[in-house]
Amino acid sequence: GHRITLIGPSQHHYYSGMGPGVLSGIYKPQEVRFNVKKMAEERGGSFVLGAVVRIDAESRTLSLSSGEKVTYDAVSFNVGSYVPADSLNVMENVLTVKPIENLLKAKQMILDLVSKGKPKLIVVGGGPSGVEITGGIWRLLHDRGSTAQIILVAGEKLLSRFPEKARRLAIESLAAREIEVLEGTGVSNFDRGCAHLEDGREYPYDLALLAWGIRPIDLFRRSGLPTGEDGGLLVNEHLQSEGHTEIFGGGDCISFQGHPLDRVGVHAVRQNPILYHNLYAALEGGRLQSFKPNDVYLLLFNLGNGKAIYWRNSQVWSGRLFFAFKNYLDKKFMEKFQVSGELDEDTSSS
Repeated sequence: GHRITLIGPSQHHYYSGMGPGVLSGIYKPQEVRFNVKKMAEERGGSFVLGAVVRIDAESRTLSLSSGEKVTYDAVSFNVGSYVPADSLNVMENVLTVKPIENLLKAKQMILDLVSKGKPKLIVVGGGPSGVEITGGIWRLLHDRGSTAQIILVAGEKLLSRFPEKARRLAIESLAAREIEVLEGTGVSNFDRGCAHLEDGREYPYDLALLAWGIRPIDLFRRSGLPTGEDGGLLVNEHLQSEGHTEIFGGGDCISFQGHPLDRVGVHAVRQNPILYHNLYAALEGGRLQSFKPNDVYLLLFNLGNGKAIYWRNSQVWSGRLFFAFKNYLDKKFMEKFQVSGELDEDTSSS
């Protein structure tokens, strides 16, 4: 048999697709997370709390932030992505939307702020995440009869990669709730409670959330492994590292050779069975399976008001039916993989 070790920075892994719903309060933390420690241990594996800071591919050794070293015969990296904020003067009242645990922190901070008055809240990011986080903040306040000044700084153009109809529906939805959307500019810096925009304008704020473009962590480049331009682990059609046949990866942390993939969860879900098969095949000398990217996929944006935007191919729709559909798909996904009694956990263990 084989010994399986799972390494992670927390005993829980949160599903990012339901993150804005946790922020808004429509989901409890235990509804959107997996107890990966319990999941591994109940099935005969072991769990190591920590983060990999370096990979020595020659000796097949992982160095952890704790100083511990873990050896492997085959390894799969599924470490996701992060929201880069290096260029900004990020302070305590500025949070990135990843890791998802930050949204739990943001929720409590917003509730504390509204108990003292009408706070000024800024969301930075013109993609689906920016729209969903902004809508989530509105829902959190609306359900409690509270108000705030909410501004979404969208960069050059809100939902610039999407059809014009999706962009129009999002702007109309936010405007109907008196949420200001700023286009044609971004945030250049934060300084003592003031957001400085690229066009020279300044906006005071009590809390800012960064929801702009994600990128892979620097682990692979730092470890001297082949990477794509953005630092993602460069993998072939078998999700296998170039030059190291025992190293695999999936999700946001990889760069798929010859076919750049959008960083959306659907690719990670589709890669999962391929990774599962190929890890065992690498250990047993079996035949590897290929991952065939499919650029046609469904996206549903939670607008926070009980409605969602549906986008697939050229089809764009919006309404309550589509949020109900998103909620159904998300809960079905969670039900399939929440196999360790997550729903019975105490929220205080988040």
